[in-house]
Amino acid sequence: MSTPLDLYQPSVAAGRDAQVLHRAASLGFSGWLEHTRPAGGCARPIRLTGTIAAVEQNTGRITGHLHTDELPDRTLYKACGNRRESVCPDCAWVYQGDAYQVVCRGLTGGKGVPASVGRHPVVFATFTAPSFGPVHHRHVPRHTCRSRHRCDCRPAPCRARSSAGTCQDGQPAACFARHDTDDPRLGQPLCLDCYDHAHQVVWNYFSGELWRRTKQAIERQLAALCRKRGIPLVRVVTASGRVRWVPPVRVSHGKVAEMQRRAAVHFHVLLRLDGVDPDDPDALVPPPSGITVDDLEDAVRVAASRIIVATPSHLDRPQGWLVAWGEQVDVRRINTAGGELTDGKVAAYLAKYATKATEATGRSLTRLTPATIDDYADPEGDHVARLIDACWHLGRPTQTNGSGEAATAGGRQDGLDAKPNVYGGLRRWAHMLGFGGHFLTKARRYSVTFRLLRDTRATYRRNEDDEPADTITVGTLTYIGSGWLTEGDALLANTAARQRRESRRIGREELAHEAWLTGAAA
Repeated sequence: MSTPLDLYQPSVAAGRDAQVLHRAASLGFSGWLEHTRPAGGCARPIRLTGTIAAVEQNTGRITGHLHTDELPDRTLYKACGNRRESVCPDCAWVYQGDAYQVVCRGLTGGKGVPASVGRHPVVFATFTAPSFGPVHHRHVPRHTCRSRHRCDCRPAPCRARSSAGTCQDGQPAACFARHDTDDPRLGQPLCLDCYDHAHQVVWNYFSGELWRRTKQAIERQLAALCRKRGIPLVRVVTASGRVRWVPPVRVSHGKVAEMQRRAAVHFHVLLRLDGVDPDDPDALVPPPSGITVDDLEDAVRVAASRIIVATPSHLDRPQGWLVAWGEQVDVRRINTAGGELTDGKVAAYLAKYATKATEATGRSLTRLTPATIDDYADPEGDHVARLIDACWHLGRPTQTNGSGEAATAGGRQDGLDAKPNVYGGLRRWAHMLGFGGHFLTKARRYSVTFRLLRDTRATYRRNEDDEPADTITVGTLTYIGSGWLTEGDALLANTAARQRRESRRIGREELAHEAWLTGAAA
């Protein structure tokens, strides 16, 4: 006997097919496909209405005028531009390509970055969070596989103990299971009650400050090494005419944050050692010969072991929390003889994680509000629910009046005299389990910017459409909604976009193969 759901699904598919046939049979179908091409593939494109004018740059004269009512569907489609793969795979694909260029140009040069940066000392460091309690994990002591991405090696027991006891809450303190890579227990605490959820969300919240101080410590360590080896300071004249004496080396970085299965953030960082040009402080020049990649590696390890951030006082913990890196700080060199890490592999690795958020934890949430928090936060729930509850609880208003009692909303002066809760941002970032930073950041001098890449792509599209070089497009547009008008439209637009991407991929592979053949013949 069919259920209502069984009857509903064919009807939905039939309705979508009818929409596809109706759109494809219309007279303006080809024009509609071309009109939706900029947003083709987007899961929820932005729909805009208003006027579009073509204006000469030199004279300001309007040479063309168009209202969106004259366009197909009486609207202008624009891709949402979301970087998260779980929200919009197509826009995340574009963002991932830009992220790859941002990271890779800082290693090899190109797009305005000098090729000489490829000879600068570079290390790839991974900074992890400390332990907040034992969790289920998968450890392979000896790899025999060809690729770690498809590892099928036999793991060691999770947490084997010679004497399997229990924790203070009566839960087993050992785990003898050999977890598979897709085991849902991975990253989950052995005992939820013993796990320090509050400390973990505070660590996520202050991890950006911990990284800032760590980079400062790396640069100070290198500056001290320069003084010890007799490498003089560099005289630099600022734009305002002031004279400054700066260390002869500086560190430029590209950093990606990754959410682990236990919902703690860790950072993958590329650290490049640059010099300072006294005539052009913004130029990218090699570091002095007296400072090598060995010194950069040592500075990273020393800074990671020494830097500790003491967080401000909280009503629940007057002494605050200590935020430091975990013991697993991995520092590797790239582009070394016989090494596994190359600039292309590292750039692709970082670009992949730039489109992720909290998917590794099994949850992908939007921003939480007082109306929705009860659906996700639970002090007696699972691991993620307790982390969200810790964010909401620690980020609560903690203003007090002069007598030390909680200030009431009715007292205006009490609100003016009260000190704000520095942990208040935890509520804003509860859906990110406390982490409020960007998932991809870089130093200003490290590489190109996303804006430059977007502008270059827009210029290329204008030239592809044969738009006059001296004419700019000015739009006066208003947001009217998101998403395709019908499921049939979404299917057609996304299919066309997928075909265009596939044809471009095949074209790039053919060009690369032809270049390889030409090089081999030479």
